[in-house]
Amino acid sequence: MKLSVLVSLLLAVGMAVWAEQPMPKMVTVDPLNGKAGDVIVATGENLQKDAVAKLYLTDEKNDFACEMLEQTDTTIKFKIPAKAPQGARLTVMVLTTGKDAKLIEQPVKVEIDEP
Repeated sequence: MKLSVLVSLLLAVGMAVWAEQPMPKMVTVDPLNGKAGDVIVATGENLQKDAVAKLYLTDEKNDFACEMLEQTDTTIKFKIPAKAPQGARLTVMVLTTGKDAKLIEQPVKVEIDEP
């Protein structure tokens, strides 16, 4: 009886760890600046479609949804949105997938140039 309880407990812990999705993490963007419509490539880890649902540029008061053009495990190509304010330095933010979706600001920024 004790062995079956131990096995059940270990199985439950293993399933919880396995079910937890790794967090997206960006480390660079290239180029560091651009104007509305320009394509930016963010590089990092856990950036695939089943981890990142949406990408935004934010000034911490306003969020600007970006069109994602391409997504892999390590990169996301996205366009700077037309409504992004010129001259602003905006933080990249992602919305994770799943039941407990979270908005997570990334440690990378994009400067918006004037046209």
